[in-house]
Amino acid sequence: MALEKITRIAGRAVHVPGNDIDTDRIIPARYLKCVTFDGLGEFLFHDVRRNADGSEKPHPLNDARHKGATILLSGANFGCGSSREHAPQALQKHGIRAVIAEGFAEIFFGNSTTLGMPCLCASRADIARIAAAVEADPDAEVAIDLASQRVSFAGQSVGASLRESARDALVNGRWDPIGELLEGAGEAATVASRLRYMAV
Repeated sequence: MALEKITRIAGRAVHVPGNDIDTDRIIPARYLKCVTFDGLGEFLFHDVRRNADGSEKPHPLNDARHKGATILLSGANFGCGSSREHAPQALQKHGIRAVIAEGFAEIFFGNSTTLGMPCLCASRADIARIAAAVEADPDAEVAIDLASQRVSFAGQSVGASLRESARDALVNGRWDPIGELLEGAGEAATVASRLRYMAV
């Protein structure tokens, strides 16, 4: 089955400000012992969202106005630190479908792309404009057009860049290399059958 072509993502947004938000803050190390990634969304930003007794701390993701937000806004060098794939997995399992930030750590960016979760770069000023619109109206739709690399919100529009290789993979449904390999298994077997050194 062909992968989804991801050309547009629209939804409500939440602003989690700060630079150098690392993968340990996104998903603390003690939650990496899972067998599957399925339950990680529950622990997204756990230590900055919860007190030791489990009660909530003030945090944008705990704000009822942003419940169900699917686009996350943040600062520079988002996803730095360890290369754990669990960080983008936790974001996605929480319901985040795209991240707009000033910049991203390289491995985090790659892991997110292979999940079909675009990471777009925008200027600090433009992210502040989107965040201000979201603060004024948390129900406002934020729409990302990957083809034009524009973000539309509250009657405004700003640019948000995406590395061309990632943009091409997403809009053409080639963002999951393992999925592509599995999809081409029959063709690979046909080629292998013609190779003498593959004969058993």
